[in-house]
Formats: sequence, C-alpha cells, structure tokens
Amino acid sequence: MAQKKIDIKQVRQVAKLARLDLSEAEISQFTGQLSAILEYVEKLNQLDTANIEPLAHCLPINNCLREDNVKQSLGTEKTLENAPDKDEKFFLVPKILEDSGGF
Repeated sequence: MAQKKIDIKQVRQVAKLARLDLSEAEISQFTGQLSAILEYVEKLNQLDTANIEPLAHCLPINNCLREDNVKQSLGTEKTLENAPDKDEKFFLVPKILEDSGGF
C-alpha cells in the first residue's frame, strides 16, 4: 500500500478553514479519498507529455453558434407594454440598497 499523501491532521485543518463540521468518520473517509486522488495525479505526472498537443476538448468540435442576423427590435413602447411599473421609457424596480452616503 502506498503511503498516504494527506493525513487526518491536514483534513481537519482544511475542514476548519472551510468551516466544515465533519464527523470523525467523514474525516477518515475524506483522508482516504483525497489520498487516492493525489496518488492518481502522481501517476498522471509520470506520463511523458512532451510531444502531446494541448487541447480543450477530446473530440473535434467546431463552434456551433448561429450567425448573427439583424432583426427589427420590439421598440420601447411594446417592450414596456406589460411592465408592472414604468417611468416613460424605463422599467421601475424596487430599491434594494440603502443610501450609502455619497456613492
């Protein structure tokens, strides 16, 4: 069995920093899981990737966005037609921030 890369003390410290209240069983479980992840990353780091081209996706995909087409907009009057509250050509929304004194 390989030596654990992360120990219980480190898991407790990370849990404390993240403000997680973990049980002893969870701490033990996460210690094993995190160690396994680090061991797997170590295996990946042993691979020779010098001649491998970086890629963003494993399949050859192309941009699948549609073409931009200029269309007639609704216009202000039609847009505001069903607005619950409006002021001439603007939507009115409830105030959610207090006066911050000069901002």
